[in-house]
Amino acid sequence: MAHAPKVLVFDSGVGGLSVLAALRARAPGCDFIFACDNAAFPYGTKAETELVERVDRVLHQLVRREQPDILVVACNTASTVALPRLRARIPSPVVGVVPAIKPAAALSATKVIGLLGTPGTVSRPYTRQLIADFAADCEVVCLGSSRLVEIAELALRGTAPDIDELRAILAPLFVNPALDTLVLACTHFPLLAEALATAAPRQVHWVDSGDAIARRVLTLLSGPADGPDRGFRALFTGAAGSEFLHPALAALGCREITVLP
Repeated sequence: MAHAPKVLVFDSGVGGLSVLAALRARAPGCDFIFACDNAAFPYGTKAETELVERVDRVLHQLVRREQPDILVVACNTASTVALPRLRARIPSPVVGVVPAIKPAAALSATKVIGLLGTPGTVSRPYTRQLIADFAADCEVVCLGSSRLVEIAELALRGTAPDIDELRAILAPLFVNPALDTLVLACTHFPLLAEALATAAPRQVHWVDSGDAIARRVLTLLSGPADGPDRGFRALFTGAAGSEFLHPALAALGCREITVLP
């Protein structure tokens, strides 16, 4: 009997859980490991050189430990700077997460879209090139927010988002009344999807990369992906604060939590 494919999902914080949810919905029979580099959280404020070195080192340790069939870098910030190096050095297929600018541009009727990510993601040349390649006919309003990442982390720990605070964060995106589509360019942000929709001053299309990543992973699997949901294991690179996530992770189907030495 073929073994269940092992898929390692990596992020600096809990944002990768949004990608993991999309993966489990399409491939419940896989053996999923969620790895959180919380010892270096957040990634979005780090210098590019520091970030590349950190991601490269931590992921090589994780790959040696787990021997995954597929590695998913479920972090926009890390993906925009580290994917070429990882793909050159890691033997398993490496799937990254990039801002869903192309589908957003196709979906927008007004050709005015918003891009909401970390300060690092929205300012990097990689993102500007995506806009030039796939949204040249659109006006793209960019907004970087580290605070939204913190709010998503707190939400998973049980602290409800303040809708007024979210409304204030989103306000610059909605100055143009023609904006009709908004890209969630950080995997943390889909965890706040309901609260963000409530805080928005009008209805818009919200676009993220989760399902597209899941479809891509399905094309790379060599073993059975269907069957009953196996849940997942979680690995943390640091102990500080991880214990507050245990109830939420258990509720999401986590069957084992390990803090790495």
